[in-house]
Amino acid sequence: MSENVVHLHKPTDPPADSTAPTVLTVVPDAPPTPPAPLWVRSGRAVKSAVTHESTRATARAVARHGLYTFNGGRIVARRTWDGKTGSRYERMIRAAEAAGNLEAAEEWEERLQRFRAARHHRRMDLLHSPVEAAKGVAVGAGMSIGVLVALGVVMAINNGDIGDVIRPLSATIDFIALLIRIVQIVWGPALTIGPFLALLGLWAVGSKQQAAPQWALPANARSSEGEPITPSIVVKALRDLGVPALRNAIKEMGDAGASMLGPIRIAGCGVEVDVTLPSGVSTNEVQGKRRKLAENLTRHEHEVFITIPQAARTVRLWVADSGALDEPIGPSPLVTDDTMTADYAKGKAPWGQDLRGDAAALSLYQRHLLITGLSNQGKTVALRALALWVALDRSVQFLIGDLKGVGDWAMFDGLATTLIQGPTDEHVIQVTEMVEGAVDEMNRRIQAPPGTTFPALIVLVDEAQMAFMCPVKDEDKRPYGGSKSNSRYFMAVRKIHNQGRAVNVLMWQGTQDPTDQNLPKLVREGAHTRASLALGTESQARMALGDKAVDGGAAPNMLRPGLDQGTLVVASSGIDIPAGQAAITVRTHYIDDDAAEAITDRAKALRDGVTTLHAIERGEERDPLADIAAVVGDAARVRTQDVLKRLAALNADAYGKWSFIDLKRVLDGTGAEPYKSDGVMVVGRDRLACALANRPEDGSASASG
Repeated sequence: MSENVVHLHKPTDPPADSTAPTVLTVVPDAPPTPPAPLWVRSGRAVKSAVTHESTRATARAVARHGLYTFNGGRIVARRTWDGKTGSRYERMIRAAEAAGNLEAAEEWEERLQRFRAARHHRRMDLLHSPVEAAKGVAVGAGMSIGVLVALGVVMAINNGDIGDVIRPLSATIDFIALLIRIVQIVWGPALTIGPFLALLGLWAVGSKQQAAPQWALPANARSSEGEPITPSIVVKALRDLGVPALRNAIKEMGDAGASMLGPIRIAGCGVEVDVTLPSGVSTNEVQGKRRKLAENLTRHEHEVFITIPQAARTVRLWVADSGALDEPIGPSPLVTDDTMTADYAKGKAPWGQDLRGDAAALSLYQRHLLITGLSNQGKTVALRALALWVALDRSVQFLIGDLKGVGDWAMFDGLATTLIQGPTDEHVIQVTEMVEGAVDEMNRRIQAPPGTTFPALIVLVDEAQMAFMCPVKDEDKRPYGGSKSNSRYFMAVRKIHNQGRAVNVLMWQGTQDPTDQNLPKLVREGAHTRASLALGTESQARMALGDKAVDGGAAPNMLRPGLDQGTLVVASSGIDIPAGQAAITVRTHYIDDDAAEAITDRAKALRDGVTTLHAIERGEERDPLADIAAVVGDAARVRTQDVLKRLAALNADAYGKWSFIDLKRVLDGTGAEPYKSDGVMVVGRDRLACALANRPEDGSASASG
């Protein structure tokens, strides 16, 4: 008898044979994520509701209208108080005294005295007015009754009815009773509605005055402009500057600090005020907190300038109108006036406007020039604007080296004697030799007889930092760059700085991002006019303008890169600087390439024609006759004196020592000999062309010094 064994536990492994049933394993779903606690969901809902834009707009509207009503009540109360008391006159007196306007203060004080006298007269009249008012009421009532009775008598006589005598009086009494009944009916609702009407009136006053904070106002009514600058705002800004000695001194002053301030004067697109600091407070403590002072005055940092005038312990604040410095200043007179000419010796270049909105003009006479700043801030355009103006003086000559080489100075082709454009080391070598040629011309002029006058020769190098940083050396192992005693470009610039202005040989340089390596100290301090666009640090500002200008408040490092393009801080005796200041901020006119080309076309029309050399020729044989024809250019005739000058500028080594005898020697026998025209010796273009065409093929001669 077999026994069936029944297993009570399910086997974990399926049978191995093929007849075993398929086991289907069911994997249960992951348990659902438990919901967030109720307090978390409630907090999220509350946060979403509170931060929703509709809720915020509603809260602003409620706050706005509530503040309209509250501040409207304050305005009405203030007006009522001002009308009943002399507080308005006293307020105006304090403001006039704070502004230093004693005449206005005396006038307001006189008005206050008249107001008080009139008020006293009215109050004295009130002592007698009750008796006079009672008499007036009695007399008026009696006269009114008499008139009514007389009217009744007339009616009674006319109608023959004695009752008409009191009929007008009775009708008047009935009318008065009717008015009393109307008042009784209206009085109750008026007491209920009256407060709401009063609140509505206060709301209307507050709404009209926009008497609510900026955050509560609707978007179209919010003002981005800063508050007007008043004496109280300036004193409060200084008090909250974070200088303990200044804050304590203002608290101890009986006039709450108003005596520190000079008159607040309108100065261009802003205002200017001198602040005499109390004892124990130095001017650099205020200068060092420019940003905080600007914010206290509800201005941006670039809209407040702090300078040190001549008066001791005084700072001069210039505060711009909000946003005024971001507005363009308009086109240059060089662009708008086609008839403008230049006078290098006596005139001034129209460069732009100062912060007061006045025209800023710069004298270039016998002044070396340095303009620096960060890249792409308008340095080349500012430098070119000066060159464009002085180019309208036909006597001025140019040697130009553009070490950027992107065509910023291309319009001077045909105007400059030499124009080198390019950023390579070869271009630096060419520019260095150009400056050295200017040194030779300077030495030639110095050796001339005393009293000899020379036309201005402007040696202009843009992106001069490329020359100072050039690592190339010549065949004698002398570096072109650097700042050592054997550095060719450095020494050539130094020589022109030392002696050039005496003979009208001037050095103009434009550099960017100055350091001691790319702008050596001796070079930057040799410039008479130093200007700087936006810079990164105060140390760079000192390199650009010098310690004196920076200590006096000049701060090109505070200009905004990219936003204040074309804005320069200038230290120069050639520009009008307010008394006591060491520098002035100028917003320069922008002259684009097309306008610059039009100006140079006018300048070229003033000249007889200039052949521009695009490379410095070194060591080759010269053809004097061809060179003479080249410098004469398209002019029908040129004075021999001018021909000699142009030859010297073309190649100082070959022609720098030439005299009229040398010129005559070369031209004799060619048919192009100098001749007299209008009493002066000239060289004719047509005669030179015939001489070149008719000379034998081997007839060219070399220049011998």
